[in-house]
Amino acid sequence: MDLGVRWKLHGDGRTPAPGAVVRPDERLSWPRTAGLGAQHVVAMFGASFVAPVLMGLDPNLAIMMSGVATMVFLLATRGRVPSYLGCSLSFVGVAAVIRADGGSSATVTGAVFVVGGALFLVGLAVRKFGARIIHAAMPPVVTGAVVMLIGFNLAPVTASTYWPQDQWTALFVMLFTGLAVVCLRGFWSRIAIFLGLIFGYVLSWAQDRVFGQIHSADASGKVTDHWRLDLSGVGRADWIGLPDFHGPSFEWSAILVALPVVIALIAENAGHVKAVGEMTGDNLDDKLGTAISADGVGSMLSTAVGGPPNTTYSENIGVMAATRVYSTAAYWAAAGFALLFGLCPKFGAVVAAVPGGVLGGITVILYGMIGLLGAQIWLNAKVDLRNPLNLVPAAAGIIIGVGNVSMEFTDTFSLSGIALGTVVVITGYHALRAFAPAHLKTQKPLLDEGTSSYDTGGSDEDQRAKS
Repeated sequence: MDLGVRWKLHGDGRTPAPGAVVRPDERLSWPRTAGLGAQHVVAMFGASFVAPVLMGLDPNLAIMMSGVATMVFLLATRGRVPSYLGCSLSFVGVAAVIRADGGSSATVTGAVFVVGGALFLVGLAVRKFGARIIHAAMPPVVTGAVVMLIGFNLAPVTASTYWPQDQWTALFVMLFTGLAVVCLRGFWSRIAIFLGLIFGYVLSWAQDRVFGQIHSADASGKVTDHWRLDLSGVGRADWIGLPDFHGPSFEWSAILVALPVVIALIAENAGHVKAVGEMTGDNLDDKLGTAISADGVGSMLSTAVGGPPNTTYSENIGVMAATRVYSTAAYWAAAGFALLFGLCPKFGAVVAAVPGGVLGGITVILYGMIGLLGAQIWLNAKVDLRNPLNLVPAAAGIIIGVGNVSMEFTDTFSLSGIALGTVVVITGYHALRAFAPAHLKTQKPLLDEGTSSYDTGGSDEDQRAKS
């Protein structure tokens, strides 16, 4: 069985010829491959340690399990889809909502474990029936609205938790990060969030040295005198050791909050597979379902031991576009480096010490960017919001999600925020479409960005027969 772990040496293994590409089944010399792997680690590093910090999970374990998930993904796709699976930021809002309702880390990872299982099943369905089923259940108007309400639902987290801890640091970090996103070019622009964290880290340290302690709310919300940057945990941490593992806990209320995120992950995976296919020149139609399922399995493995969920990373796709090196050997090297990072508790302690004010400045931009990705889906799919069939369910669902509207069905069961908003968008759209006059349903269906070439596809076997 070909698992995609055998690579041909590209040329002399040194420098590719001008205009040449290193294909997924090729590699450069092992030292150069290791260097490329390290570059992929740097690219994914910013978001991969921001996500667990914002979710309240162990960053060491997050980095380690991202390496494991990447290995699973590469094996499942037989080395044909070069991608790195880093920690997903789509679940940050879910974690915040669950914790606000009294949920623990185990509750968060239990809810996300179920989402990983759902994503796995969706991938199997796509393998069987083709990507047309994605559009049938979740057309772009629905997908865009759900992604938008997931991002904008996070606004109160920034406003009430992070920003009040140090408003001036938050402001300066927001300004620096915004400038980095807009003004930097190439690779540096892709790690602008990471650079913003580094800037905030150094700024907080400098302010402690110059101004002393700050009188404000701490991470628990209690107003007190405290250091902006507390590095006491770094000194106590060991250089080598295992991260903190814990098992998941399953609660229906948390699961219902988390399930809508599967919509964002489906769209994200489809777009990334399409992008990789266009770069490598390979028809990866037959691997879309496999990639989605592999992402689900990777997230289940991570959350089963207490880590965050994972998803394919556009940051690493950008690195491939810049280097024109698509070798999956480089991703195996990156996964190996991630495993080593996970075995250094001192590294995790440094990450966990990121001040709340710094997170406030970062999340103002980050949460807004997540929400506006929903608008980008609408634009790419040319969704007509003048059509009330599109406008009404999207408008209602977004307001419910952003405003955290709640519906109590019984004394022990209720839906609110993200979960209720998603239900309203999906059921509202399909219910209204069933009763709408014909002239409102004449717009030609469009697949989500990145899946246009999959519309006529069937099962994996059908696709292989056609190619």
